[in-house]
Amino acid sequence: MRMEFYRPVNQVLQRYIEGYYFISPDGNNERLHYWTFPNNFFIVSVSQDIEIETNVNKISIKPSLQDNIIANFVSRYISPIEVLVEGGISEITIYFKPLAINYLFDNAQELLQMENMLDFNPFADFVPAMKKILQESNRAFQRQSLEDYWMSKLEITEPGLMESIVSDIESGLKIEDIARSNNFSRQYLNRLFTRNIGKPPSEFYRIHRFRKAIKKQKDISNLTELSYESLFYDQSHLIRDFKQLTNVNPNAFFKKVDTGNANVWLFI
Repeated sequence: MRMEFYRPVNQVLQRYIEGYYFISPDGNNERLHYWTFPNNFFIVSVSQDIEIETNVNKISIKPSLQDNIIANFVSRYISPIEVLVEGGISEITIYFKPLAINYLFDNAQELLQMENMLDFNPFADFVPAMKKILQESNRAFQRQSLEDYWMSKLEITEPGLMESIVSDIESGLKIEDIARSNNFSRQYLNRLFTRNIGKPPSEFYRIHRFRKAIKKQKDISNLTELSYESLFYDQSHLIRDFKQLTNVNPNAFFKKVDTGNANVWLFI
């Protein structure tokens, strides 16, 4: 199978979508077997003519003789998920940035509370539009159609309070200080953040810092230096978080994962 990852061409969408990838059959339809790790994206996958089985921290996908379009989303997980894709399938997966779905779906907060859904169909035209895009053989047209579709659903607004709070948390500001600067209590900030992001700010920041370390590791191999550059208190703190989020220590993780890849996956 062939897997290709892209960043949005549309400059407006770049604010809302981190990227998307296509999986498509080729002459060598060997299975894909990998681990994917916690992140702060709202991830929507759409596949054609498949069967899907979900268990605790495991997703299995295989071709089906049924004519179907199956979409699912995952918005929150704090331990690795094993993914097994058997045979040649067609799939699109989109990584929506934090807050993005609040500008796309009227029931965004309800979806965030669910954390995942196997039968996801947010709009009346969603399934036929996705089917048409999946069946398009020209990749440039396929990308254009996908981006045009999401642009048609987007309610564009100026960055507001929540964007400011997310930025402050990503920069490492203490939750107490962010709440104080906005005249909030810490408890109110936690409720506001969880309602709009789908997880508490402490969890969001822990995952953000973990992902920040992965990006920086390409240029910083020393774990002590990597710890400080990624806003960890010290090396032991980095090691503890990596073990919790990947089930392995950082040295083992970095030996097996290509951190230069747009998708940080551990292939089996």
